[in-house]
Amino acid sequence: MFSGILSGQVKTGIEVLRGMDFLPLQGKRVGLITNPTGVDSRLRSTIDILFEAPGVELVALYGPEHGVRGDYPAGERIDNKIDPGTGVPMFSLYGQTRKPTPDMLKGVDVLVYDIQDIASRSYTYISTLGLAMEAAAENGIEMMVLDRPNPLGGRKFEGPLVEASFISFVSQFPIPYVHGFTVGELAGFLNGEGKLKDGVKCDLTVIEMKGWTRDMIFDETGLYWVPSSPHIPHAHSAYYYPVSGIIGELYCINIGVGYTLPFQLFGTDWLGDADVLAKNLNTLKLPGVIFRPAHFRPYYTDMQGKSMRGVQVHLTDVRQAPLSLIQFYVVQEMHKLHPEFRLFEHCSSDRFRMFDQVCGTDRVRKAFKENYLVSDILGIWTGDIYPFLEQARKYFLYE
Repeated sequence: MFSGILSGQVKTGIEVLRGMDFLPLQGKRVGLITNPTGVDSRLRSTIDILFEAPGVELVALYGPEHGVRGDYPAGERIDNKIDPGTGVPMFSLYGQTRKPTPDMLKGVDVLVYDIQDIASRSYTYISTLGLAMEAAAENGIEMMVLDRPNPLGGRKFEGPLVEASFISFVSQFPIPYVHGFTVGELAGFLNGEGKLKDGVKCDLTVIEMKGWTRDMIFDETGLYWVPSSPHIPHAHSAYYYPVSGIIGELYCINIGVGYTLPFQLFGTDWLGDADVLAKNLNTLKLPGVIFRPAHFRPYYTDMQGKSMRGVQVHLTDVRQAPLSLIQFYVVQEMHKLHPEFRLFEHCSSDRFRMFDQVCGTDRVRKAFKENYLVSDILGIWTGDIYPFLEQARKYFLYE
């Protein structure tokens, strides 16, 4: 799927900034929020680019989940330390402190954010973005976002908005589960619509990309994908993350995590016939997707070594596929084959809260568990989208 064009038809924010001779940062002390995805088209780190930029003083680095250099696994607490490559202090924004403190921001004139998002709300880097914007506003410093492509393109919006009682680090803001924003557009939306805590607004600058359009998925940008976390090793991993990630929070259906196809599989050790499941799913004629019977054994997770039967999801058209609903269709058809399998009775209730937080509401779980029919949740899943788009379009930076 990847064209392998080294030069890249899309120029990301860091490359546009460099083309401006870093003028917006001249004479300023910079704090950079980044991770391994913060690179130019030659895969050179934004850390090194800004550290060596004439007239720019890089004074602090801040890392989200997985750390500045990407050397921590999911969920692991990250300690503050010195970056060995530059000697610049590194601060963790994952663990006890998720929002930069005044002490962390001492001597910083502008906070710069450069991280590749994957366009699903539960992926925590955008939560880090919003909290950093709040900190910038509260401490009277500038905020700059170096924009990057939305890997799913800019037209896909799916899922309910987050209800107030389900705000969490995996659903920090009232946006759809699949959002069509670039990180720069999202920052503008959060700022402009007063969605940050207490309605604060920061002094925001977005360095826009050149060459990106809303119809582009990542494979069409000419850019190389850098793994944004251990289970998002390829650009297409971002396409599949919303396909199964919500159901995966229940820990009772394997979604390929622990195997070689993260987020592309659905499997259990109790399913009777994978071929029938695939056939029934294909009969639904969901646009942009084909299901193939699959048999596999996870190499790790709590299902390690168990023989899984299920389906592999093959996306034939990312733009047309109802990405985040696919997982509910899979559970629907599993339930039809095995009526005795009631997902929310089979799984630990300890996981319900996380499931609801990722959905942004408990209405999805409560409606779906009655009959295990997607038709029962369609209104919840799609009802917020058109009103939200009317508000969101004001912040689109690209056609």
